Amino acid sequence: MDCFYPCNNLENGTWNVPTTNGLRPFCHIDIFAHLWLKDRVVQYPQVPLRTGDMIPRSSEPLRAWFWVWDLLATSCAWLLADFVRLRSGLMPILAPDMPPFSLCVGQLPLVIILAVVAYRIAQMYDVNRLSRFREELAHAIKGVGFLALLTVAITFAMQSPYRPRGVLALFPVFAVAGVVLCRRLSWFALGRLRSKGFNQSHALIVGTGRLARQTAKSLEASSWMGIQTVAYVEDEKAKRQNDLHIVGPIRDLAQLVADHHIEHVFIALPMNRYGDARRVFDILSQSLVEVRLVADAPAMSGLSLTTTNLQGMTVIGLRESNHYGVNVVVKRIMDVVFSLIGICVLSPLLALIVVLIKLTSPGPILYRQERCSVNGDRFMMLKFRTMRIDSETSGPQMTACNDTRVTRLGAFLRTSNLDELPQLLNVLLGQMSLVGPRPERPYFVDQFKKTIPNYMARHAVKAGLTGWAQVNGWRGNSSLRRRVQFDLYYITHWNPLFDLRIIVLTVLTMLFKKQKHAY
Repeated sequence: MDCFYPCNNLENGTWNVPTTNGLRPFCHIDIFAHLWLKDRVVQYPQVPLRTGDMIPRSSEPLRAWFWVWDLLATSCAWLLADFVRLRSGLMPILAPDMPPFSLCVGQLPLVIILAVVAYRIAQMYDVNRLSRFREELAHAIKGVGFLALLTVAITFAMQSPYRPRGVLALFPVFAVAGVVLCRRLSWFALGRLRSKGFNQSHALIVGTGRLARQTAKSLEASSWMGIQTVAYVEDEKAKRQNDLHIVGPIRDLAQLVADHHIEHVFIALPMNRYGDARRVFDILSQSLVEVRLVADAPAMSGLSLTTTNLQGMTVIGLRESNHYGVNVVVKRIMDVVFSLIGICVLSPLLALIVVLIKLTSPGPILYRQERCSVNGDRFMMLKFRTMRIDSETSGPQMTACNDTRVTRLGAFLRTSNLDELPQLLNVLLGQMSLVGPRPERPYFVDQFKKTIPNYMARHAVKAGLTGWAQVNGWRGNSSLRRRVQFDLYYITHWNPLFDLRIIVLTVLTMLFKKQKHAY
């Protein structure tokens, strides 16, 4: 059983995660099925499998296609590496004797045989309609890397007359580029065909509520996957909708799968009906249809859903953090380097803002405010002052649109986010990180933790100068629940490249995009 997060894209700005971005869309969580099914065996009428139903063959031609093009790309990469290193004149040749091209061609069959083995071991042909680019890239790097190691080991062990180190170094680079390029072009062509109605597979959606409708919309929007929603299955008559094509109750699901030639079943039920998912799995236990659980994402946004093996037992991690060990060191190095660069590059702008603040309104230049960071630790966050000095005499208040407390210069600084630049010093001092959940005042933290689920989980990492929620428009006086969902997604999916992506998006957003809720 898989887990599918539907709808608006957390990676592209709204609460919905498509098949290629956002919350990890499809993650194997067989342990959930085990937990639902243990200690309970329910007998349902079984539908005999038709001939040809035992093994799905729809992806076999695609696997063969990829296999052929991977080997062609690998062969071209091998020959190209020889040409670039030894025969193009682009790189100096220090050895007195250059091996003839015939030796390169003669070693090509060995490279192809090793590629078949390496790519198979790297699981490069476990393809499906829900494959994501990052997974495909990881498999390609793993497979080509293994191939390169095998090639080097065998050529040197056999004392092959053709083993130029430059060729062996360039080969994996060209091979990864060639394999990934062929895969992307193939997926693009297949996606275009699927969007026009070719190579379709059929799906049933269990449920008729919000989650089911969002799942259907996501599948329709992702037409490149070629998965068509045939109908809906629902037990509760009160929940049946007249505008949906409902073909029957859950107890008839096995027969419905056979009658409608279904290849995918999406269980799209709210959290309080996950007991019915157990029934679905029982009913479909004798069929080979693909069953996926559509997670009620707002209720599961803080879950990482990883599995490990403990002495033969499957253990699922519901909330795990990547922020430990070497990762913490890497993140801290990034914070120090980028904050120093930012301070140096932006120093003329910072000086100009200091002068303008001093000239346009009385009071201090910087505004210090107590905020909460990792583990709830408090620190004094720095900002350029954008309000009158008497703005909070009646106590802490959230900033509103057209807030009369904001100065004319302050309004510009806030809408452009320039008021946040002094926090580069907080980052340099280690009180904040460049990227992370935005810090909040203790007064509001005490309020929000009582009303917003999982709010305190935001404090598992350092507060950030910018964050995943902010680059997607959830900032200021926007939905706090959405902000928390994006923050928790960032925490459970953090990696250095993700931080770099958010930093780039932050710069682009500040320069070219009008920001909502920036006041």
